[in-house]
Amino acid sequence: MPDHTLPETLDRRDGPYGEVVLRRRGEPGEPRGTYEIIANGCFLMDTSDGRSERLLVRAALEELSAGGGLAAPSVLIGGLGVGFSLAEAAAEPRWGRITVVEREAAILDWHRAGPLSALSGDALRDPRAELVHADLLEHLRDAGRTYDALCLDIDNGPDWTVTDGNASLYSPAGLAACLARLAPGGVLAVWSAKPSPGFERSLRNAGFCRVRTDEIRVARGVPDVVHFASRPA
Repeated sequence: MPDHTLPETLDRRDGPYGEVVLRRRGEPGEPRGTYEIIANGCFLMDTSDGRSERLLVRAALEELSAGGGLAAPSVLIGGLGVGFSLAEAAAEPRWGRITVVEREAAILDWHRAGPLSALSGDALRDPRAELVHADLLEHLRDAGRTYDALCLDIDNGPDWTVTDGNASLYSPAGLAACLARLAPGGVLAVWSAKPSPGFERSLRNAGFCRVRTDEIRVARGVPDVVHFASRPA
């Protein structure tokens, strides 16, 4: 008899950044189960909870509102993942343009016409939403436009990157690119699996203000965190 608690591999691809895998874990009778994304053998995220990914976007909007508020602020979401951040942004009518930057073609395919389309289909049909297939740091450097909020969720955190190349995003040059891509008064929100005092110092050294770290309780395990920082108005 098969063990239904073991994950089922739905797709596995090798790309320019390594291997990316979509798995499904579920019990008999579950209509959908839990989807997991594994990058280079490292668990990245799954569909079991999502509250911290949603808070990433929700709290960024609250930060903008606390700073005086904007009409239809724009948001860049770095990393599509399982789609929780995109869904949160699309469900909020106060957002204007919603841009999602994802470097993995496989993840884009899983959302556009694959197993994850059931989770993100409504959000992708939102006329405000735009998917961009690009490396996040390259987009930040070359986009040619600013955003009112950057919500970044591409790693397990600044101190736990999925690939070595991702570390450049958290470097002084990467944070300078984030600061330049934000409109004055704009908000940067970075998801992490654990707090990083060193990253807070890096944010302040890069010229950000209102730096703080919020804990988000999750269904199991230690709390996730979101690092917040703002570009001076």
